[in-house]
Amino acid sequence: MDHSSDTSLVLFDIDGTLLRRAGPAHRESLEHAVWRVARVRTTVDGIPVAGMLDREILRQMMSAGGMKPGEIRAAMPDVIEAAMRIYPRRCPDLSRKLCPGVRAFLRALARRGAVCGLVTGNLSRIGWTKMRRAGIEAHFRFGAFAEQGRTRAELARLAIREARKQGWIGRRSRIALVGDHPNDVAAARANSIVSVAVGTGVVSWEELTGSGPDLAVTDLRFLSPEILAP
Repeated sequence: MDHSSDTSLVLFDIDGTLLRRAGPAHRESLEHAVWRVARVRTTVDGIPVAGMLDREILRQMMSAGGMKPGEIRAAMPDVIEAAMRIYPRRCPDLSRKLCPGVRAFLRALARRGAVCGLVTGNLSRIGWTKMRRAGIEAHFRFGAFAEQGRTRAELARLAIREARKQGWIGRRSRIALVGDHPNDVAAARANSIVSVAVGTGVVSWEELTGSGPDLAVTDLRFLSPEILAP
């Protein structure tokens, strides 16, 4: 019997969903990476970073710093690599930065046999470092990250495809994406999976619920794990 058809897949955003107020290390790493590679002083100030992918944040930073599109494209791979080298050296202990209910919810999903993954705007080494410093890395089997695609919907699609390729889930498995931003809701909708909005990010509750999620909770303490992992 193929039990993968009974296994649920739950995909999580990181910032605002699993963690909040993680400190300036992420921003500083992106800024320092651009300086190290391109010798251009940039900042994330004025960029609406919530819900954005790191690659797009970096593109906007470099554009605002006066770099031309061709220069940005040429520098991007090295800037991404530099940011991923810098962040682990700057990342603090994040064990007290978990959003309410996260640890208990992940444990409950594990007890129910769900496969958990990350779909995040973070670059991969930044995302995994955050999970490790927060003490929850072991809950996530895999992830789709900013350097792997241009949109959050594309990343979700990559994650679903990988889970099926590995045989972790079947065609009838329940799949959900948990996030704190309308972009997460849109990514779930684009992939015809369940969207769960949590109000632990920076967008207003009105904006979040107005994006039309299938489920919306103020935080994960108010979400029953059996809904996502029957």
